[in-house]
Formats: sequence, structure tokens, C-alpha cells
Amino acid sequence: MGGEQHGPRVVVIGAGIVGTSLADELVARGLGDVTVVDRGPLPAAGGSSSHAPGLVFATNASRTLSDLAAATITKFRGLSTPDALCFNAVGGLEVATTPERLAELHRKAGWAASWGRRAEVVDTADCVRLHPLLDPATVLGGLHTPDDGLADALTCIAVQRRRAEAGGARFLADTQVLDVLTVGDRVVGVRTDAGVLDADVVVSCGGFWGAELGELVGLTVPLVAMGHEYVTTTAVPAAAPFADPRTGHAAATLPILRHQNADLYYRQHGDRIGIGYYGHDPVVVDMTSLYDDTADQPMPSMLPFSASGFRAAWDESQRVLPGLRDAAIADGFTGIFSFTPDGGPMLGPHPGLDGFWVAEAIWVTQSAGAAAAIADWVVTGAPGIDVSGCDVNRFAPAELDRDAVVARSSRAFVEVYDIIHPRAVPAEARDLRLSALHDDHVARGASFGVSHGCERPLWFAANRSLTERFPIDAPGMPEWYTRGWSPIALAEAVATREVGGLFDMSSLTRVEISGPDAVATLAPLITRDPDRPVGSVVYALMLDETGGVLSDVTVARVDHDRLVVGVNGPLDVARLSHAARHARARGATVDVREITDETCCVAVWGPRALDIVAPLTDLDVSPSGLRYYRCADAVVAGVQASLTRVSYVGEFGWEITTSASDGSRLAAALGENAERVGAVWGGRAAMDCLRIEKGYRSWGTDMTRTDSPHEAGVAFAVAKDHEFVGRAAVAERPVVRQLHTLVADDRDTVLLESEPLRHRGSDVGYVTSAAWSPAVGATVAYAWGPADLRPGDAVTAEWFGQERSLRVAPPVTVDPENLRLKGVYR
Repeated sequence: MGGEQHGPRVVVIGAGIVGTSLADELVARGLGDVTVVDRGPLPAAGGSSSHAPGLVFATNASRTLSDLAAATITKFRGLSTPDALCFNAVGGLEVATTPERLAELHRKAGWAASWGRRAEVVDTADCVRLHPLLDPATVLGGLHTPDDGLADALTCIAVQRRRAEAGGARFLADTQVLDVLTVGDRVVGVRTDAGVLDADVVVSCGGFWGAELGELVGLTVPLVAMGHEYVTTTAVPAAAPFADPRTGHAAATLPILRHQNADLYYRQHGDRIGIGYYGHDPVVVDMTSLYDDTADQPMPSMLPFSASGFRAAWDESQRVLPGLRDAAIADGFTGIFSFTPDGGPMLGPHPGLDGFWVAEAIWVTQSAGAAAAIADWVVTGAPGIDVSGCDVNRFAPAELDRDAVVARSSRAFVEVYDIIHPRAVPAEARDLRLSALHDDHVARGASFGVSHGCERPLWFAANRSLTERFPIDAPGMPEWYTRGWSPIALAEAVATREVGGLFDMSSLTRVEISGPDAVATLAPLITRDPDRPVGSVVYALMLDETGGVLSDVTVARVDHDRLVVGVNGPLDVARLSHAARHARARGATVDVREITDETCCVAVWGPRALDIVAPLTDLDVSPSGLRYYRCADAVVAGVQASLTRVSYVGEFGWEITTSASDGSRLAAALGENAERVGAVWGGRAAMDCLRIEKGYRSWGTDMTRTDSPHEAGVAFAVAKDHEFVGRAAVAERPVVRQLHTLVADDRDTVLLESEPLRHRGSDVGYVTSAAWSPAVGATVAYAWGPADLRPGDAVTAEWFGQERSLRVAPPVTVDPENLRLKGVYR
């Protein structure tokens, strides 16, 4: 078989582009005992890889997906030989046929600059020069991405398979996995229709069969198999001069062409043109009848083609590419691909079964990059990039309801080529999780966003009059900025700073860790020691083995053997549950339980917070009575509650938590006192503005596992005398960039996120989050940039192709002395 057998025994389920790339990556990292098993024939097993059009493009709103695609391009380019064209860098060209789409292309060019990709917005003449089949009368401009191109998935599979086999891997065709074998909570192998394969690690790379494979181990993998129409034309005379003399699926000379206004893309096949179409209704595949439905097709990943459903696409294609009028549709099929609720891949470990990994819903575009990340993750414990937006554990249980998964995944199909605003809120599968105060928020005219399935107010229409009570000299905001936003949010922010604000924090994920070993179990996971007196609260980080920030948390020691931890969602719940499971295996007594949905939390912050809460409780809630980062149980408004002296907006006050059943009573009493003193209910948009003014980071937006605490400006949360995961790495890790606070020079400047940052004419970073600040009278933003930038340095950020000037500012723009947090108001 070749190669020394060492390391864990790995079974990869699925020999498509992802599974084969993974085998190659694992062998390259020194793992010799790797077996790839597929239910289909090889080399073309009959999954999505066997018919994929092969488009690989690296400009994406997600930095992670962009990085994965760029890594795929780099690897596939290196696989090509004179006899095997694995990747052909013909470039990409996305054209605009409307002013709105042209503006969007400028935004995409900004993403490319932010993530380090090459891209340029070009005019009509350049579009036609790059793709001579275009009708110049139909095109306003385009985005040219010279490094993108076409991959021949089957050739990439063949080359990587040979390399993997040379390193000791083996591939088994026509072998179906029937079960995953376990002992306790660890994988020990798989049972196939040809026998048992022993394994220490099993990786599911089954493509659109991934949900069924997950069911074998009790894991919900939220992906949906959907059909996507693709046709190939007859010979197009106008394309003949541009035919590539080379052979193979990647052979072409014309760039990938995308006409996203019409949900269309085009690629060259010699003198023919391939056309893909996303404009039809989602075709949800019934996996229980898949083999019957595809019995007459070349492979089980191909459904019959609907010519009538393609008519509009054909008419539009002939309009923008007039040469197609001399051709016809030769053949077509409806190819099956995986779609997910948020459009992202599914990567990572099973939260409750050691050794089982998922690498699903990955298209050719990100295939090799995702395989490399999974290989690093399996071998070293860290994937090397931020994969939080791709982690299979990122969804809350309510979001995994099958109807919700199908509804959101269908929307992801519809929106593949749509212009998606950063603040866009899904319309499908709503009201999955409701705060106890939801009906009250509806009565106040709340506009809702959603987080982990939880509905949460963004702002309240009932506060519209606040814009008169607290007049703000704000600029006229551009239409793009005002989508999913209201100037009411600014008034709610000002009201909070000047009087007080009530915020429903019920959507914040709360986890209870209990038992005699609760503290000992949590301690090595966070950067500060939680073994403190009852009533203590600590802000800490969770790091990975490389010293990257996995999350930030607040830990309240509410009893000797009970902690309540505020975390950043399902990923943290999975991590804590995993740690408790392993602690119990070592004999510890500890339990981890998410308590979010059974509790209600109202934050009261601002100068009049004491006047709102003090009359409702006997607890001394004065600044000196319940000090900052302390918590206490008390009766508030006649209900049992826990008060935690923390603030996410930089104002004096508390988060007050009670049971969901008592939430309305608590909120009503707080609201009555708030109204009496002139305080208001505020939404998430105001809170975001306030926290940016105060210099508070948002994990997942401003910092991720690719960033160290020192780089992200949260090194204060790392103890020097406490042992934790990543301690040695974070101490040795160099600071290569820094998260900076910026203030716009022009009060009319607005930013949102992902805009490229430039210093002295060079791209040096990107904006992570921003808000127009009433307190500062200008936009305040966070942005990654060189570590040597200093307050006062001039930088620029790009807004739809226009440069906006900003200055590096001190980290905190409002109350840097923390007087307001201490309850000191002058």
C-alpha cells in the first residue's frame, strides 16, 4: 500500500472533491492510515463533484469563504501538469446591467481589497474586451477578478487521489457506510456493506447525503439537497475563435461570466457555452426517493431538466450574449447541490461524539481550502482560520427544526446572486424563540432582528417622538445605510446616555455550570480564574491552542457550586458541554445546561438607573452597595431575580435576570419607573452604537480565533497567574496587527462593515463595525490595521468606491475614565 502507517486511523466518507482533497491533506500532514469510502463508482462517484461546472471565485462578503476559495485556487493551480489541467485561471467577470448592481460591484471590490484579493471595477469597453461575446449596449460595467477560474473537479480528484495513495491512503468504491460504530462517546469505526473499518476519526464528506450521514450519529446537519439548472448550447460561431486548444473540463480562454441581475452565469466549453441558472423556484430533493427519481439520469446527482423553466433564462442570455441567437440548447440537467440556512458550509467536530467530524455543504469553490482547514483542525486542534461562521455547531436547537432548515435553505438558494445588505433580516422561519417580553415589544412597535433564532428588538416605533425630545444634528444618511436602521436608534442611544435605557437582554445565551467540580471544569477554559468569592463576576476570554480568541464570556459565581456564564451562542454551549462530558469521564461531578429560554433578562443602564430599580428592591443597589463586576440575588418588583453589575453600553446599571414566567411582571414594574423618570426602552441598534462609543468589542465581528487578545485590545482579560488553554501561545504570539478605533473627519461619512482601510495609499486592513455616534458627532469605527498606527494618524476607508478620511483615535471615545460606569455623573 506504500507509506508507513502511523497516527490515528481515519475513515473519510465520500470520495468527491472534498473527501479526496482531505485525504491528500491528511497524508501530507503525516497521517498514513487513511481510508476513503464511497457508495458510488470511482473516479466519478456520482455526487455533486461529478457534474460541477467548476467555477472558483474568491470575492465574497465572508472573509472565511474568501480565504477558503483563495486556498483552493492556490492548491488547484499547483496540481496542474502538462497532461492534467486541474485549474485554469481565466479570471472572472461579473457584469452590471443596472446602476444598483454597478454600485454593488464597487462594494464587492471593497471586499476584495479587504481580504487581499485582486479585483477591479471596469467600464463597458473593458468588459467587452475581456468577454467579446457581450453586447456592450446591455452592460454598464463589471468587476474583473483575474485570479479566479475554472477547476476540473474530476481531474483534481484524480491527481490528489494518486498523491494520497502514494502516501498510504486507500480508496474503496461501491461501498456504502451503513453505520458509525461507537464505544461510549467515541468513534471506533464504520460498518459498511463490505465489512467493518476500524477508525479513530471519521469525517463525513458525503455532500448532499450529509444530513443522512449525520443521522447515523444523532447529529442534525442542517443542509438541504436542491436542484440547480445547467445547460450547454450547441456550437456558437462567435465563440469559435476563442476555443481553447487544450482538452479537459477546465479548458477555456474566456473568463467566467456572471450576470447576477438575472441569476445567470456562463462558462466556455470549447465553442459552446455552459449556462447556470438560479432564477427558478427552489427544487427541494426528496432523498428518500432520490434513486428512483434519477434512475434514468447519468448519475444520482442529476435530476431531469425543465426546458419550460429555463425559457426566461435563455431569452435573457441571448440578449446579453447575442451570439447565442445562432445556437440552441443542446442538453441540460438539474444538478443537485447542498444548501444551508445561511449559505455557509458545515465544518467541525460532533459536539457529543469524539472522533466524528463533518465537512459538508462545500462546493468546488471552497473545497481544497476547507479540506486543509479540517485537516489542520483534526491534526493540531486548530483550523488555522476563523471557521465560526461555518461551524456545524453554530445553530441553536430551534433553528434545526426541519421546516425551518428547508425554509431558510430555500431562501439561501433564491438569494445566491441577490444584493444582500449587511443588516438584512431573514423573513422565513421567524418566531422560533421569543422573549417573555415579546408581546410587549410588539405593542411598542418594535422592529425585530434575530440572533440564534431569538427575536430581539432593534428599535421601537413608540420612541419616534424621542427625535424631538433629544434633537440630534445627524447628517442625511445615504439610502444604503438606512436599510434595516432608523434614526430612532440614535435617539434611544442619547436617551440612555442622558436619562436611562431599558434593554431586553433575554437573547444573550446563558449557561449554568453546576456541581462540586463546576469551577474546576471551567477554570482551564477561560483566561481568568473563576474561583472567586460567591457574588463575584469576571470577564474573560476563551482561547484556542494558538492563542486566538474563541469567545469572550462573563462568569458570575452565584453559589459555591454554581456558575452562570454569559456566552456568545451555540458554539460556546458546545464547548462547555464537551468540557463537562470529559470532566465527568475523569470522575468529576459537573453539569452544563443552557438556561436562556427559561430566563428573562432586562438591563437597566444610565444616569437615572438607580431611580428606576432602587424603589423596587431592598437590596442596596447603589454604586458602593453592589459594586462593579458583582452579582446578588434579590427580590425585585416582587419576583426573585439576580442582579449583575455589568454594562455593555458604558453606563451605570445592571442586568436583572428572572424566570421567563416572571419576566413580564419585572419588566412592567421597571418600565413604569422608567417612564416616570423619562427613561426609555432601547433596541439592539442603539446598544451597538453605545458599545462602539465605549470601546467594547463584539466577538465574531471585531475579533475571532484568528486574533490574539493583545491584537484585539482585550489583553486586560488575560490573567498572569492562571493556567488556561492557549496560555503559552498567547504569551509568545507576536502582535502583527491591531484593532484600532477610528473617527471620521467628515460628519457625513458613514460606514457599516468590511470596507477596506488604507494608509498612505496602501490597503492595510478593513473595518469590522461602525456606527454614527451622537456623542461624537461623527462615525466611530473599529478596523484592523498595522500595529504601528497611532492616534492622530490619517487613514481612509472606501465607501462604494469613494475614499472617506478618518483618524486613528484613542480606544475609547466616550467616558475613557469610566466615571459613568462607576455611577459618577457630572
